[in-house]
Amino acid sequence: MDLSRLLAPRSVAVVGASSRPGTYGNQAVANLVANRFPGQVFGVHPTASTVHGVRCVPRLADLPTAPDAVVIATPAASVPGLLAEAGDIGAGGAVVFAAGFAETPGGRPTQARLRETALRYGLPVCGPNGNGIVSVTARAPMWGDACTLKRPGPIALISQSGNVAVNALASTRALRLHTVVSCGNQAVLDAADYLDTVVRFPDVRAVALYLEADGDGAKLLRALARCAERDVRVVVLKAGTSPLGASAAASHTGSVAGDARVLRAVVEEAGGVWAHHPHELLELAKALGYARPAPRAGTVIVTCSGGDAAIAADEAHRLGVPLPALAASTVTAMRTVLPATATVANPLDYTAVIFGAVKPTADLVAHAGADPAVGSVLVYYDRPADLDPDAAESWDGALAGVMAGAKRLCKPVLLASTLPELLPEPVAELLVDAGVVPVAGLREGVRCAGVLHPQAADAARLRAIAATTEAAARSAAKAAGSTGDSAGDWLSEHEAKDLLRAAGIRTPPGHLVTDADAAVTAARRLGGPVALKLSAPDLRHKSDAGALLLRVDGDAAVRAAFRHLRGLPGRSGTPVLVESMCPPGVELMIAVRRDGLVPVLVLALGGIWVEVLDDAVLVPLPGDRPTVRDRLRRLRAAPLLDGRRGHAGVDLDAVGDLALRLAELAQKADLALIELNPVIARPDGATVVDAVARRLSGRTHHE
Repeated sequence: MDLSRLLAPRSVAVVGASSRPGTYGNQAVANLVANRFPGQVFGVHPTASTVHGVRCVPRLADLPTAPDAVVIATPAASVPGLLAEAGDIGAGGAVVFAAGFAETPGGRPTQARLRETALRYGLPVCGPNGNGIVSVTARAPMWGDACTLKRPGPIALISQSGNVAVNALASTRALRLHTVVSCGNQAVLDAADYLDTVVRFPDVRAVALYLEADGDGAKLLRALARCAERDVRVVVLKAGTSPLGASAAASHTGSVAGDARVLRAVVEEAGGVWAHHPHELLELAKALGYARPAPRAGTVIVTCSGGDAAIAADEAHRLGVPLPALAASTVTAMRTVLPATATVANPLDYTAVIFGAVKPTADLVAHAGADPAVGSVLVYYDRPADLDPDAAESWDGALAGVMAGAKRLCKPVLLASTLPELLPEPVAELLVDAGVVPVAGLREGVRCAGVLHPQAADAARLRAIAATTEAAARSAAKAAGSTGDSAGDWLSEHEAKDLLRAAGIRTPPGHLVTDADAAVTAARRLGGPVALKLSAPDLRHKSDAGALLLRVDGDAAVRAAFRHLRGLPGRSGTPVLVESMCPPGVELMIAVRRDGLVPVLVLALGGIWVEVLDDAVLVPLPGDRPTVRDRLRRLRAAPLLDGRRGHAGVDLDAVGDLALRLAELAQKADLALIELNPVIARPDGATVVDAVARRLSGRTHHE
């Protein structure tokens, strides 16, 4: 669908235009009039002739021209028919405010009719049950709440929460928005559709996404690929976690690679930024929208407070934002400006002695930013809202000094208040005009500085991940079509290991037995201590079920172990797997999950510590050996892989090859999930000790 007319309209018709205050139809017309929308505005009402001075006609078919956007402010039952009328006259799209659709069980049939009508006409529809669309650049607030537009700018906001969008429009943080979308129920369009369109606007430089549901993974990836191609940065805030479903919850993988974490891996793969709350979402988007990219990582912090310097340094350490030591030439230059009581360091406390002095402040900012190890400059500055003229002089001087110093640099300069409320909007607007990024909050200042050196995003790789995602969806649909069942079957351990061995993945030698004599014979054949374990599709946590016995040695012990396992409740006929014990090494978990937002490879510290330590990294598939090696290095447990205190390191190439073979196997065997835990990694290779797997179902989480 082409969303361009809907997102940047030159004509708008409001169906349900009303003179009655408090109605959506009244507010929608009032917003367009009050904000001086420069295009044509029409009202549609069966009897009214004008609303807020806007001419009304009885029906959409009576309009003199096909509007770019139709705002529908009528009850839910009328919407499908009105969409058909909009399609008949060639409208460019529609915004639907009404509730009473799929958010309630009784409204689902109405939403189904809405969607069917929109698709039949190829008509993009925003909503229902949302606040609408605001094109700030076109001065077109197609919005259900009162809305006063501010200065337009380079930042788009796409929100699956209406209130997040409402608050962003009302915020006083010099947030110059380009387009704001409240997605509503997403009956026709989802966040990825809007992202794919707003990124095409030449003056959009950053997009903030507030998501509650992930949506279509392949479509999101294609939109992110377009962002990468156009050098548009994306910030994502994900609210809550989607249900993992029985398949994921029944495995360790579901705990460490749930849907929110998969989405985060996709965002980071695309060079995007992950936010943790709405305030941070907007500050990050503002920084990415206003600032030039930093030429390198590394920030220098400038403040007149020793306390602020210490706290900022702590935050930088927690957030992983490097604060490089200043070069000798920088130190020398700064000493010519600083009072004798000041110490040259990063963070730099220039003391209150020169606070308010324009030239010294400008020199310090310029010297700090000129340091060859520095990529960005972060200045702390708090401005009380109500200052008398005499007091304001020193604050004005400090501010002027920061702006003058920034003009002498080709690197981004940010100015942050320590408390969000200590950066009044007029001051923030002045900074934006001067090319300085205003940030509300001490921690947010450090976080924003840390994202200005962008991670390179590979659009071709993002599209490859999209293709892999679509292939998994096709396999799931085919499986559901052939079986009529949306629940994929779990495999027993010995079945999963048969697949692994056929794929060239090493497992311990072993035998499947059904009686005690066969268990003894198998143990003799293998030699040495063995492991005995029950093997059945419903046994996925053997330790918890007591279905695993290790280091069993000797005929009598093997016989007793077999009888013990078969004596567990309901296990009298369950086969027993007898395997050689694997020499000790580093225990890892390696898994592939293909039924989430996108297929991912999961690498984690394994054994019983998977969920306790929550030390995992994800690779959206397809992957390659360098990527897998890089992700392994990001584990907190990575030092264990290199060896410590006389223990040899592991063969990382062998681990990487195993992981990539597993990904290939999962695709070829149409597996939704295959989890290897533990994998014993050693200097001589990697061996899979335990495995669970489930075939693809016909239902993906985003349907």
